[in-house]
Amino acid sequence: MTKSSRVSVTKTPDKPETTEIMAAAIVKISDGFSKLTASGLNRRAIAVLINDKTHIGIGAVETVLDALPRLKGWYCR
Repeated sequence: MTKSSRVSVTKTPDKPETTEIMAAAIVKISDGFSKLTASGLNRRAIAVLINDKTHIGIGAVETVLDALPRLKGWYCR
């Protein structure tokens, strides 16, 4: 996938998402989180911002933040 490509998926029971689309989305999420942390916001700031808007506990948010950079390794081999 090139940097400028866009993926649009309409999910229906008779047209499920393909493995390739799911893998591409996982890679984008993982890479996007890496770019976000490299932008200058530290993990605590990201967790606080997410907590503020979602009211999800900081511990749960941090568990998800721990998982995001690992998604690619877990699911895209």
